Amino acid sequence: MLQQSTMYRVLKANKQLTKRTSSRVYNHPKPTPFVATGPNQIYTWDITYLPTQVKGLFFYLYMVMDIFSRKIVGWQAHDNESSALASDLMVDICRQENIKQNQVVLHFDNGSPMKGATMLATLQKLGVIPSFSRPSVSHDNLYSESLFRTLKYQPGYPEKRFEDLAAARAWIESFVNGYNYSHCHSGIRFVTPMMRHENKDSEILAKRHQVYESAKAKHPERWSGSTRNWSPITEVALNPTSKEKVKSNKAA
Repeated sequence: MLQQSTMYRVLKANKQLTKRTSSRVYNHPKPTPFVATGPNQIYTWDITYLPTQVKGLFFYLYMVMDIFSRKIVGWQAHDNESSALASDLMVDICRQENIKQNQVVLHFDNGSPMKGATMLATLQKLGVIPSFSRPSVSHDNLYSESLFRTLKYQPGYPEKRFEDLAAARAWIESFVNGYNYSHCHSGIRFVTPMMRHENKDSEILAKRHQVYESAKAKHPERWSGSTRNWSPITEVALNPTSKEKVKSNKAA
């Protein structure tokens, strides 16, 4: 009887250690990397479920975020998923943010509302550049995933399921206002998304630096090294890699 190791040597010599099925293996390349150097350059969006009081039924929250400022630039809540509803949301956002042709990259996953013909046609008309996640790879869209986690794990998230669509919309509106205007985001040096979106963060962080340096000068014994880094974050990357050239998407 042949030993197991002998069989593997024979298989390797005859190139039989590869997958021996007729199924096709798809190798999806990583999404194109981009870098935002200011607001309204790269958006990400996704849809998440909001539970209703009817078991198995959900409302659907469409939410779009600017990755540079972390501002929620637009959202809608509906009782169904549709490419047409997503298209309407993008039209509203581009109007509100005064988005010009080829100014914004919009990154999203491969769900049917995202890749529907209506949505893709609308993006082309608006001059918004689409960017797609790989199938079943959640961290390709990590900014939206992180935002949804913040939304659902914060202390104010309703313990009971939403009674109706109006109640869901009212709660989301309150969350978005608090998030954009009051939430000091750790990823952008603890300023609010709206401060950064309006390019006010540099002045605020400079004043914080002065306060910390003044405190250190008065009581140097309380400091073992330099003060906290309050320098503004000038670049935010979407799907960066060390091997691929990062494409900078600067505002037009």
